[in-house]
Amino acid sequence: MLTKFVRVSLLLLASQASFTATADISQALQHEVRSEANKVRDDARKPEQTLTFFEVTPQSTVVEIWPGAGWYTEVLAPLLADQGKLYAAHFSDKFTLLSADYMQKVRSDYQKKLASHPVYQNVTLTEFAPIADMTIAPPESADVVLSIRNQFYIFEGEQSLRHGLASFYQALKPGGVLGVVAPLLPEDKLETDWQGSGYVPKQLWLDLAAEAGFHFEASSDLLHNPKDTADHPDGIWSLPPALAGGDTDREKYLAIGEAHQMVLRFRKPVG
Repeated sequence: MLTKFVRVSLLLLASQASFTATADISQALQHEVRSEANKVRDDARKPEQTLTFFEVTPQSTVVEIWPGAGWYTEVLAPLLADQGKLYAAHFSDKFTLLSADYMQKVRSDYQKKLASHPVYQNVTLTEFAPIADMTIAPPESADVVLSIRNQFYIFEGEQSLRHGLASFYQALKPGGVLGVVAPLLPEDKLETDWQGSGYVPKQLWLDLAAEAGFHFEASSDLLHNPKDTADHPDGIWSLPPALAGGDTDREKYLAIGEAHQMVLRFRKPVG
């Protein structure tokens, strides 16, 4: 009887914690630092459901991989400001496969963002490159590592993913979560020349994550987009928000919406 009571109590506590975290994420989404342009993308990116699925709470220590201009940082910083911690693993000078000017500008603009409001004072800027096993946060310090909308494969293929996964594994506490959102390559495109498209096979993530020591725990269809055929002249960058084709077929790509994304949750084993 006691065992049953304890089990039920734990379930109730877990449910209550999930509810509280969801409420806090909802509040973070309304924070004044969020730009209206970023809020517009909430319907497509579902940040509240995504962060809940990845078990992010206000008490979490989180590493955000390649935060770019800071779309998710605008949510994570307010959420973690009081009780948590955010490491922003941005572009590294050691990584030259992208335009150096582009990388420096994006990182510089991001640093200006961090200096623009007190809510960012608990954000620590680190660096990440998928070409070496880099220290993105103190070893075994993170509850959650988030790799959202990053396409490591297009740089050095499987080796880029291996380097990334090694860095993520090192940063996570035992029992910590790796949350991945990445453009999903359909099964019928596996034999095509997809490597530069930005889309990646789900099985590749599963195989290399297992090789790195992670346990695959769950997937979600939160960010599935059946309108996306993964067959575009500029890959995922044909779609919004990039719209790489400019005015060419602009309305067509706006109607498709953002890329079809897989949402994968991995866990670093305990012990």
